[in-house]
Amino acid sequence: MDVIGAGFGRTGTLSLKIALEMLGRGPCMHMLPLLDDPERATLFARAAEGDLSSLDKALEGHRSTVDWPGTYFWRELTEKHPDAKVVLTVRDPQKWYDSAHSTIFQAARSAPREGDDSVTAGLAMVRSLIWEGTFGGRFADREHAVRVFTEHNEAVRREVPADRLLEFEVAQGWQPLCDFLGVPVPDAPFPRANDSATFQARIRERQSAGKL
Repeated sequence: MDVIGAGFGRTGTLSLKIALEMLGRGPCMHMLPLLDDPERATLFARAAEGDLSSLDKALEGHRSTVDWPGTYFWRELTEKHPDAKVVLTVRDPQKWYDSAHSTIFQAARSAPREGDDSVTAGLAMVRSLIWEGTFGGRFADREHAVRVFTEHNEAVRREVPADRLLEFEVAQGWQPLCDFLGVPVPDAPFPRANDSATFQARIRERQSAGKL
């Protein structure tokens, strides 16, 4: 593992995934593909229950990870891969909550609890790791969710050595990320992906295809 993303979803993690792969640090694990990968989703769920050998299997073949579920295991991953760099994607906590509430939370509330096993395994993992495991079933409580977000970021800053950690806003573009990784800046724009409108359009597509 070369890069461990420790930032919560809706902090620019899909843009970072694409950027890391452009910089040769891929494949990069991200939540989105897991919704269609029941085997890996089940492995992450088992890891959350304490079977950390499942975490290794879930991340097999990946050089980096961003977003959930990887960020749920940031402590385990940073300990297991001591030479890996850690990137904490950040944004204003209130704007983060607004974005997360209008996208991933609304999608989760409308998702069926039963159906095609290839779909429900991913959705069950999302409920277990994010809505229950991270937010204790209280994401709808704005004050609580923002506090969890803030305390998570503070823990990463406190526990990861400064020379191993990059606190990164995707609006900063290539330079800080490339400086941190010691690679040249690509001759291409920094990727911009998965804003709220794009996310909602993707959810509508999945719903019409019976995948949510």
